[in-house]
Amino acid sequence: MIHQPPAGTKDLLPLEVLQKRWIADRLRDVFNRWGYQRIITSTLEWLDTLTAGGAIQPETVIQVEDSNSGRLGLRPELTASIARAAVTRMASDTPPLRLYYSANVFRRATQGDHGRQVEFYQTGVELLAASGSLADTEILLLLMDGLTHLGVRDWHILLGEASLTRALLAPFPAEHQAAVRQAIVNLDRLALTALPLDGPLQERAQFLFELRGEPEAVLARLGQIKLDPTSQQIVQGLKTLIERLRQAAPETLPITLDLTLLEAIDYYTGIVFEVVSAHKRQYRVLGQGGRYDALLELYDPKGQSSPGIGFALNIEELHAVLLNSPQLPQTKPINDWLVVPQTPEAEAAAFTYGHQLRQSEHLVRVEMLLDRLAPEAVRDYARSSGIRRVAWVNPDGTPEIEVL
Repeated sequence: MIHQPPAGTKDLLPLEVLQKRWIADRLRDVFNRWGYQRIITSTLEWLDTLTAGGAIQPETVIQVEDSNSGRLGLRPELTASIARAAVTRMASDTPPLRLYYSANVFRRATQGDHGRQVEFYQTGVELLAASGSLADTEILLLLMDGLTHLGVRDWHILLGEASLTRALLAPFPAEHQAAVRQAIVNLDRLALTALPLDGPLQERAQFLFELRGEPEAVLARLGQIKLDPTSQQIVQGLKTLIERLRQAAPETLPITLDLTLLEAIDYYTGIVFEVVSAHKRQYRVLGQGGRYDALLELYDPKGQSSPGIGFALNIEELHAVLLNSPQLPQTKPINDWLVVPQTPEAEAAAFTYGHQLRQSEHLVRVEMLLDRLAPEAVRDYARSSGIRRVAWVNPDGTPEIEVL
């Protein structure tokens, strides 16, 4: 047991750390350019905080301690924690709040999935106290900008609308709604056809099953059924959003409107979306997000409502699709200097000289030789490590520079 990390976790070795940090740093630069500021929230949260919106089930949370004040758990996502922090600690800040994060999250594996990953790394944004189509547009364009900046290929956005989908499901009997939803989510037409629905409801179910494709075609298809005024307004909002994205996006818009898209997290109240990749015929979900206008009031001491929208990108999945990209670092950094004390009396002077080298305006990697080796063994070590400059330091602090 002591020789392996816990099931579902892994050690990240230096090259993988470097590559994943490169991804997170590139996204950080994009977020900063859009005016977002980093926030760091607690890894531990009250279980009540994590499950307040009904989106997270307690059994999926890794609980680490029972205290007298309540149960604690490791965060399975960041939105709830950021919502809590924003309404309790940032209430006096001028809205809207543009926040981003880069952190690990934890999710308990379901029974029978021993060894399945339980620790994940995410980076993402939350745009709080901003409602409407303009905020939705910003989030989607920011997502596209981040993927473009990373050099990700073959990505696509699946865009849905949670409120509209719920309205379309509302005519089904309560006892069948979950089954209809499940069949649609799983793209299981046979299961949908087998449900005990009368003729008109079965036709409606099959109609909903087909509500995915080019945005304009799906919106036109919606015009074939009667919608209540609220749903009509949502459809009009989707039309405006798609038109604005087409005007603002620099290239062909990689979006499929998918009104069968129903996220597992139930706090979404408006648009929901997934960004997926089919790079080299491997389907991966790179990230997901959506609008959650009823979440923040759950954490507000006064119960005041406030809108929010955001997304999370999965660092592991981005790393997988970028692994062979020429942009991603493929080797560990090599040290620039090897500082070698000529004699035991020169050791303090060698540390001082190494310190001087590190004061350069640009990053200089300086390694101190800690073993007593013969000169040729020192050179062999430097060559095998890729170090080109060796500083042989005398007791008086003067160096003799050798370039290998």
